[in-house]
Amino acid sequence: MTKSLEPVYLKIKNELLARIRNGELRPGDKVEHEQIIAQHYDCARATVHRAIRELAEEGYVERKRRAGTHVASAGTRATRVTIPLVRQEIEARGATYRFSMLEHEIHQASSVPADILGLAEGTHALFLRSVHFANDIPFQLEERWINLEVVPSAEIAVFNDINPNEWLVETVPYSEAEHFFSAENAKPEQARILGVKPNDALFVIERRTHLAGQAITYARLFHPGASYRMTAKNFSFSTKN
Repeated sequence: MTKSLEPVYLKIKNELLARIRNGELRPGDKVEHEQIIAQHYDCARATVHRAIRELAEEGYVERKRRAGTHVASAGTRATRVTIPLVRQEIEARGATYRFSMLEHEIHQASSVPADILGLAEGTHALFLRSVHFANDIPFQLEERWINLEVVPSAEIAVFNDINPNEWLVETVPYSEAEHFFSAENAKPEQARILGVKPNDALFVIERRTHLAGQAITYARLFHPGASYRMTAKNFSFSTKN
């Protein structure tokens, strides 16, 4: 039998990260004591300590004396990468927020989202389409793909009281987010949903979120170009050349 060449600490780290990723360990959950993990893997406690220390340094868990180790909350992760919440953005403008789900289906991912999510074309992924309102005026049309191989819990998630953007930020750990900005002309259906005329300018934000190198979600966010104003103060972003 061939012995694994993977260091034990890295095996522990990756398996704990997998449990966080698949939702077995959720934000706020307590991670087993280092001694218990050491017994499970038949290794020294120092080996477990290194694995958990690296997870803490990367923002996935929090370590506190006496309280133990817990999966990091969304607020803690936000100190590393901040994902803007559309609800907060609308409420900060003094407007009343609400949203409406237009589509919530598992589809075979076409070539573009499949490539971005690191999936083989035709792999099933969750597709969500929703519209966000400010004082009952369409503010944003959101089209989102979620990688079910990384976030299997999304398949049974219910988006009645919480929108997909906020659900992901609150429940799924992430380590990297990219934002791309562009302008497009509104297609007839987009124009109807956003209350603009066909071919009117739309401001588009394309967001890609990752955890440990694996894509979590890919979203395209459409805004009426004539009324949308964005402040890129609290999150890092990349731009297309």
